[in-house]
Amino acid sequence: MKKQNIYSSSTTGFIRVLLFIVLCGSLSSLMAQDSTVAEAPVVKKKSYVKNTFEGNYMIDNQTVMVPIKGTFEFDIQHRFGTMDHQFTDLFGLFASATMRLGFSYTPIKDFQVGFGACNDRMQVDWNAKYALLKQTKDNKMPVSITLFGNAVMDTRKKDATTLFVNTSDRFSFFSQIIIARKVTENFSVQVSPSLTHFNNLEGYTDATGKVMPKLNNDHLAISFSARYKIAPKTAIIFNYDQPLTQHPMANPHPNISFGLEMKSSGHDFEVFAGNYGYVLPQNNNLFNQNDYTKGQFLIGFNISRLWNF
Repeated sequence: MKKQNIYSSSTTGFIRVLLFIVLCGSLSSLMAQDSTVAEAPVVKKKSYVKNTFEGNYMIDNQTVMVPIKGTFEFDIQHRFGTMDHQFTDLFGLFASATMRLGFSYTPIKDFQVGFGACNDRMQVDWNAKYALLKQTKDNKMPVSITLFGNAVMDTRKKDATTLFVNTSDRFSFFSQIIIARKVTENFSVQVSPSLTHFNNLEGYTDATGKVMPKLNNDHLAISFSARYKIAPKTAIIFNYDQPLTQHPMANPHPNISFGLEMKSSGHDFEVFAGNYGYVLPQNNNLFNQNDYTKGQFLIGFNISRLWNF
């Protein structure tokens, strides 16, 4: 009987010790978990400013905006003739017009690719757009920055009127850094320096028979754009483009344009007056000879239709 009592007492003591160790381990684990939770940094999700502009286009320029992932866009850009002939061609409406049809898609977040065709010199273009930085609501990032570029090919048949010797002579390129800020809920501005490059340009023969260039192959320019909303879906838009590079001959004229933008679900419509007569940006920047001081304005419009897949 004594052996049995001794065995029971030892077992009870062992169990008590084991329970005490388990309890201490549990408390230690809980304290460690509490400490870990307390020390973990709180990660705040960035909140970005939305709708700096309504769409991809601001009259003749790209905006800082890139549609959301999965967006397919169809664009119609149209420019009538200049209005300086007045009723002769009904202020340019009966004159020859320039038109471009464009298609673009956003395959991944903040990156858009596109393709277009223009009746001016039968040009086709490929373009890409990337939202590099976005303005935040806390102003830690005060502006949005987007990169845009294109490559354009003149597809006209080679003949006496064209300048094509090699295939590369058909190409021109345009690149732009777009910097924008939504100042208030109704007012947004952007500035966009750009570089235009043409592989081949027309020249002239001087008195000695030497071929001289009329224009430089590279051209720098800068544009300023603004939008002010006068209603939830309507805004006044403004654009000014200033050439920076000086050329041997035929320096391009600056452009000033203003108009009205109307937004609906899936559509963006702009109608405006300005003195840029082309559609593709490198053509406007390098070849524009319309002088707004002489009233050489023209009417144009942009229509965009968006679908999301």
